[in-house]
Amino acid sequence: MSIIDETSGKEASATRGAYMTLRDMILKGELPAGQKLKIERLRGLLKTGASPVREALSLLTSDMLVERIDQRGFRAAPANKANFEEILELRCTLEDLALRKSIAAATPQWEEQLILTHHRMCKSVEQDILVFEEAHKTFHMAILANSGSPVLERYCAQLYDLNIRYRNLAAGGSKYQRRDIAAEHGEILEAAVQCDADRASACLLKHYRLTGKYLGRELDA
Repeated sequence: MSIIDETSGKEASATRGAYMTLRDMILKGELPAGQKLKIERLRGLLKTGASPVREALSLLTSDMLVERIDQRGFRAAPANKANFEEILELRCTLEDLALRKSIAAATPQWEEQLILTHHRMCKSVEQDILVFEEAHKTFHMAILANSGSPVLERYCAQLYDLNIRYRNLAAGGSKYQRRDIAAEHGEILEAAVQCDADRASACLLKHYRLTGKYLGRELDA
């Protein structure tokens, strides 16, 4: 490898590291919604150069987790009820489409993968919350992964992350865990592997809208 290639590789690695760390901090609310993101502060926090931080923030604008402020700087994307309701509406619409396309093209391999990811998600409840969150997203994305529409699936994954930020903001609410989430996931799985598109869609959208109703109340509060 040439010196130029080696330097380029290190810069790309630093940018990716900064991107993943900042993304995680925004999703968890460790960088509060609307907060100005100063390059110097972040480079000290991440122990990296200004260039990787700036490039990471630019990438996060594409994810709609960061906003550019009049070309002068960046801030964590604001959070409000109208934005959350738009995310929820789009998520229900696009995931309904992706789910129906996945079921229409169902294969034994897809069904087996659904069952496997559901099993792993159930086991991960006993582990660290970060392990569960990863398994939870993997299950939800596996439901849609047979759609044959990679662009659609990418939008669904992006909306999932935008929604997760709101869930994390409201996770401390006293009423958050009063539902049987495991049973809701089980109903979605059962309907999907039975190729009952109408029932699977109804279960999935009910799952999202129940969470949305709770989060909406928390945002009002």
